[in-house]
Amino acid sequence: MTHPERVICITLTIFCAMAALGQATPATSYGIPYGAAITLENAKKAATAAAGEARKNGWNMAIAIVDPDGTLVYYEKMDNTQLGSAKVAVDKARSAALFKRPTKVFQDRVSSGGVNLLALEGAVPVEGGIPLVIEGHIVGAIGVSGDASEHDAICAQAGVDAVKQP
Repeated sequence: MTHPERVICITLTIFCAMAALGQATPATSYGIPYGAAITLENAKKAATAAAGEARKNGWNMAIAIVDPDGTLVYYEKMDNTQLGSAKVAVDKARSAALFKRPTKVFQDRVSSGGVNLLALEGAVPVEGGIPLVIEGHIVGAIGVSGDASEHDAICAQAGVDAVKQP
């Protein structure tokens, strides 16, 4: 395959993956517009709630909060958290922010045969990353890693709920 053919093939794969993702998931955060970056105060509030949930359950977690561009705003790693989770938490948060959807959407799609989604650079197909929405705008995302992905997601949701405004 020549270079131009490879570029076209990759482009079509990414296009099809994005189209499949949009059709295979319910309307959630990806229709919500981006807003101003999350404040440090709200980032700490989300992380504190996620860490509290982890402690309550005896899970050791790394917790990352990013702004809409995926830039790290706040990070903490609980004692005895596995070292690999440090990077994974940041990657989950960035994926959720940049693609405007929970990373579980990617996990579910890949699990149901949508392996073409693995071609999306930066899309983490592991539960535990969720966009943070305040006043109808995505202000960033939280990523949590350190235990089973279902547990990561429980902690991430606690962080989301802590900054959710009516």
